[in-house]
Amino acid sequence: MPCERKPMRYGHSEGHTDVCFDDTGKYIVTCGSDGDVRIWESLDDDDPKSINVGEKAYSLALKNGKLVTAASNNTVQIHTFPEGDPDGILTRFTTNATHITYNSSGSRVAAGSSDFMVKVVEMYDSSQQKTLRGHTAPILSVTFDPKDEFLASASCDGSVAVWKIEEQTQVTSWPLLQKSNDVINAKSLCRLAWQPKAAKLLAVPVETTVQLYQRDSWAQVGTLSDDLGTQAINVVAWSPCGKFLAAGSIGGLLTVWDVESKLCVERQTHEKGYTVCGLAWHPSGGQIAYTDTEGCLGVLDGLSSSSSSSSTTTSSTMTKAPASYDDLFDDDDDRPLDEGISEGARSPAKNPGDEDDDDDLIPATGRARNRSAFLDDENSLDTGSLKQGLDKFVDDVGSAIVLPAAVAAPLRPVYDGPMPTPPQKAFQPGSTPAHLMHRFMMWNSVGIVRGYNDDQDNAIDVEFHDTAVHHAMHLTNSLGHTVADLSQEAVLLACPGTDELASKLQCLHFSSWDTNKEWMVDLPKGEDVQALCLGQGWAAAATSALMLRLFSIGGMQRELFSLPGPVVCIAGHGEQLLVVYHRGTGFDGEQALGVQLLQFGQKRRQVIHGEPLPLSRKSHLSWLGFTAEGTPCFIDSEGVVRLLNRSLGNMWTPVCNTRDNCKGKSDHYWVVGVHENPQQLRCIPCKGSRYPPTLPRPAVAVLPFKLPLCQTTTEKGQMEEQYWRSVLLHNHYGFLSSSGYEIDEEGQSQAQKEQQELLMKMFALSCKLEREFRSVELAELMTQNVVTLAIRYASRSGRMALAQRLSDLALEKANQLQGEEPQEEEEEPLQYTRRNTGSGLGRSGSAGGQNRVTNVLDSMMSSSKKPTALLSSSGSTGKLNKTPFLKPLAPRPKTKVQHNSVYVRHKSGFQLWLEDNRRIILADNPDLEETDVIKEAIGRFRTLSADDRSVAVLDILIPVRQAPTTIPRSKPLKSFVLPIHSLNSTHTQSMSQLSLPLHLHHVSNSFHGGPSLCGFLFDPCT
Repeated sequence: MPCERKPMRYGHSEGHTDVCFDDTGKYIVTCGSDGDVRIWESLDDDDPKSINVGEKAYSLALKNGKLVTAASNNTVQIHTFPEGDPDGILTRFTTNATHITYNSSGSRVAAGSSDFMVKVVEMYDSSQQKTLRGHTAPILSVTFDPKDEFLASASCDGSVAVWKIEEQTQVTSWPLLQKSNDVINAKSLCRLAWQPKAAKLLAVPVETTVQLYQRDSWAQVGTLSDDLGTQAINVVAWSPCGKFLAAGSIGGLLTVWDVESKLCVERQTHEKGYTVCGLAWHPSGGQIAYTDTEGCLGVLDGLSSSSSSSSTTTSSTMTKAPASYDDLFDDDDDRPLDEGISEGARSPAKNPGDEDDDDDLIPATGRARNRSAFLDDENSLDTGSLKQGLDKFVDDVGSAIVLPAAVAAPLRPVYDGPMPTPPQKAFQPGSTPAHLMHRFMMWNSVGIVRGYNDDQDNAIDVEFHDTAVHHAMHLTNSLGHTVADLSQEAVLLACPGTDELASKLQCLHFSSWDTNKEWMVDLPKGEDVQALCLGQGWAAAATSALMLRLFSIGGMQRELFSLPGPVVCIAGHGEQLLVVYHRGTGFDGEQALGVQLLQFGQKRRQVIHGEPLPLSRKSHLSWLGFTAEGTPCFIDSEGVVRLLNRSLGNMWTPVCNTRDNCKGKSDHYWVVGVHENPQQLRCIPCKGSRYPPTLPRPAVAVLPFKLPLCQTTTEKGQMEEQYWRSVLLHNHYGFLSSSGYEIDEEGQSQAQKEQQELLMKMFALSCKLEREFRSVELAELMTQNVVTLAIRYASRSGRMALAQRLSDLALEKANQLQGEEPQEEEEEPLQYTRRNTGSGLGRSGSAGGQNRVTNVLDSMMSSSKKPTALLSSSGSTGKLNKTPFLKPLAPRPKTKVQHNSVYVRHKSGFQLWLEDNRRIILADNPDLEETDVIKEAIGRFRTLSADDRSVAVLDILIPVRQAPTTIPRSKPLKSFVLPIHSLNSTHTQSMSQLSLPLHLHHVSNSFHGGPSLCGFLFDPCT
């Protein structure tokens, strides 16, 4: 069976690390450049015990319950194991120790230092020391002869030496390594290893090979190499049986050789290609633990099938006829099949007439088979070729190993697809693992529930953040509660069932007005509570029987639901219940989770109907809950926080990544609460762990939200991120309002104002970058008031085409607002009113409390509009029409009588002046195009004083006095704008002679930066 490379995990900060197992193999012990020693119960241990031994820890060794470490304070320290209590200093150097190791019995420790010396110290009497001098550079590594007679050392001076311990003399030395002046500059750590038990061979990593030297004769007797290894080997380690040798290289290649046959039996590659600097075999020989220079810890598992087979396979194993292809290779070893095996035992039992079948088990070339060809890596032979019955196989890439021909035997189909992922176990959000003696059973926005389970006490402490809710409580945990939740009404606890007792659900309803504040429910036998939560007036418990049980806060049983799959966790807030469960089996490290959102209250409904829960790649759910405002959210193991976007069909949007705020790769944030206003993620920083300790009380940190938009380092990206984050995190106002809750109208108004300010800033930036199409897109998100400011900005920037399109958009928004509110009078003249759709920019008012009517068209050089019907189809993409006609929406009278009115377009004073003076401008500049004519007209019009402008416009309006008394409906009269402050008695008398019914309109006219004017608007009407 090929070994399994488990996913690596962060153990220490970046830098050199080392690793070893304890004598029983129960613990993995690592040290790193952060100065910590961590004790792991397994690779999945999320809360390893940590011991600080100094600023940096370079090496460690463990035997007989004594942990020895080489720290940066130039000492070799002793700690008890697994307690981690300091037990003295073994020895000191003038500089830091670089490598330490135990002898086979654990009675001695050898330590090499950067001061060129090697010391051998007795564990039980540190005064008994032997110093080995002879190297001329810092020591790289040391290793004991299993017989405790010799010691080998490697140095930066390029030599590997063998010493006689008792005589403190050098026996031999080989110049094998590249010289360097310090350990950190050495090409390889050259971790030497002496063969255990037999003690015949010394393994020395040299470049990309491992050279084997024989004890006593000190002659080189062999070389182990792998053609795929292109970088220097850093560290080697023997298996406990002494028959296999593992090596880790600078390029991250992990190789295992059968030393007797010198064949590679396992080959794995570091998942990220980092340098392997620590290597250790499990005492059983079934695992290899390794560490890298990035502080990560990894494990190769499943080595027993390749390492436990002996080189002296018994004949009884070989005489058993293989029942299938897998049985044929189950008891294989990595040596020639004809070595040490009798002729009769070499072939399986056969019937007469099958004499020629003996050769089926012998390699065609007579060479040993390479077990690494069956490994699941990029260099392994595809098993599909075995199924095809080929007699010869292709060699591994870069190797000369030839596999034997397949035996003609019934073949079973082999699954070669993605492997299923173990399902995530149920957990309680806001709690630490249940196996801890002191743990947080719940930490949320209400308070903290701590659990203590040690020799002195088995109790639960409840603490409230606001003591006005309730005073702190101390509860005796006689039932062994493991799950808890806390709200402003009650404390909910649950314990698993046993053979004698059923699983129990206990509630302490401290907000009850009567004297009986506690109730308890026994679940049916065989059904355990796996997750629970509290809401407003209700409690819920998800059980192992795929049931969701609801209770009132007073203890009355309510609804009962069946879950589609095993529950992962549940969360409650107000009248909302969020349930996450397994909807199927995940593959390739993915979890297949489903989510349901239930809404209680008067209108009970299911908001989310079991849709898949979107997690990061190869991650699992780590926290589930609601924001303080009631929006569902969750966090996965990669630190990504996702919020429910109710305005987008209940989709999940990532709003934060806690990993971006971690200083070290092994650091994490443990979330305790999420707030949308203010935008905060409240969490506890955990150094080197996923969970905080209970004592001392951890401090809560606040992380900001940030949407993962593109190019957030640019000004445009930053404003886009701020705008859409504000939109997303203020959606809760609409939900709360629709649910009947009172909302903070001031906060909602402020949020809308901030959004409109951001839109205006992005609009100005787009204009600056000459992105007019994008400017119109931004204007579509603005309120009508802010669009007015955008029109003025575009006009003053000289972007007349953009201003024209924005004018069309403003008119469309005004018509939409008018259509939303029916008119209260039977006949009311058409007005362009500004409706306050929020707290947008440009808020203005008029005397008397009346809304000031704003006509955004007066700011433009042309008031030509497109028909409303065309706005939705062409929008800002269509080509500007020189003479479009716009018919505004008619007011909706309440009476049944529909009056037919003629609606006209209004022209500003500048437009009238331009029409009258266009001929003069073209006469002066015959080559000007239309755009240039408009620009020239604007320049000339601005040079006129206010009085000159008024006189010029009135001169144009004088012919109106000869207008006919009756205007046919088929010939509507144009409307005109007259400045009020410029009218004198002559003008008033002239207007009074007009036989037209008049309506007074207030019109805002900036005249491209001129003073704001108010005027009369002439409309023909019936």
